[in-house]
Amino acid sequence: MSVAACCVAVLFDVLVGEPRRWHPLVGFGRAVVWFEHRFNRRPQQAGRSVALGGISAVLLMAPVVAVAVLLQELLSGWAALWVQAAVLWLAIALRGLAEHGKAVSDALLQENGEQAREAVRRIVSRDAESLSDSGVAAAAAESMLENGADAVFASLFWFLVAGLPGVVLHRLVNTLDAMWGYRNERYLYFGRFAARLDDLMGWVPARLTALTYALMGNTRLGMSCWFRQGKTWDSPNAGPVMAAGAGALGVSLGGPAPYANGVKQRPRLGRGPEANAQTVDGAVGLVQRGVGLWLIVLALFAFGFLAGGAV
Repeated sequence: MSVAACCVAVLFDVLVGEPRRWHPLVGFGRAVVWFEHRFNRRPQQAGRSVALGGISAVLLMAPVVAVAVLLQELLSGWAALWVQAAVLWLAIALRGLAEHGKAVSDALLQENGEQAREAVRRIVSRDAESLSDSGVAAAAAESMLENGADAVFASLFWFLVAGLPGVVLHRLVNTLDAMWGYRNERYLYFGRFAARLDDLMGWVPARLTALTYALMGNTRLGMSCWFRQGKTWDSPNAGPVMAAGAGALGVSLGGPAPYANGVKQRPRLGRGPEANAQTVDGAVGLVQRGVGLWLIVLALFAFGFLAGGAV
């Protein structure tokens, strides 16, 4: 049943994409903003802010996860399959990822730097105006690789491990981290609980994703970059994912990145020439082929299980 739900969800995402309106995560995001404005009024007070951030995160997530638990307990048969597939479809963003990446690569191929910077601004928080064409391509490729891990593979992983509650909890935690996980004065303490929980829930999926990227490209270089460079990154999960992806693609990512508050010095990832439009398309391809690999492996396991049961 779980494998079938994964296949249906991925198929629906490929054919339809994300809902343009009334996405549940948008409503959750509004609640997240309200809680943060209400309870994060003294962000410099470390103990108080950490506690209030943790309590706010639990209060926001608990009702939604409770509904997911209830649905999993009450539904069975075809109803369970369609509800599971629908929830998983809302959690993954495979087609949306590809659309964002294509908007950047197409603009770069057309040598329209302004349009490329506008497209990359929608998916990263960097100062797009300060980016060269290669910097735009690198930012987009890094986003494709990292969001492939967070929004696609991790969702599939947690659904397979813990069903509806697992995938719902992961997407809520990941959303909280995306909104509160900044290491700045306002969110350093308030977002710490969400950031640590996101790191914890993403640890295994990130390494499975890194392995997947390596298998879908230059495997030897992808594995080497993962083990040598992944640990140099400040994020325990993004580092392995992007290092393996950069190695699999045979390009160089990472390095200095301009933000509104200055240039952030980051380690180099991968090995090879600087990123270009083909790098962005290649990163999307790694994610897409990786999802295909996961579905094939899952189908083979399910077939083997059923065949074993028949015997």
